[in-house]
Amino acid sequence: MPLPHFLALILAVVATAGLMIWAASGLGVSMGALAIAALLAALAIRAFAWP
Repeated sequence: MPLPHFLALILAVVATAGLMIWAASGLGVSMGALAIAALLAALAIRAFAWP
C-alpha cells in the first residue's frame, strides 16, 4: 500500500473515531457502553473473517 493511501486511511479512522465519540457524548451514551459496543463489533467482524 502506498504511503499516501496509508496515511489517508489512518486519518479517516481517527476522524471517524472522533465523530463517534462526539456523537455518543451528545446523545448521552457513556464511554463504557461505547467501548463495549466497539468490542462486540470487533468480535463480530473477527468471527465472520474466520474461514
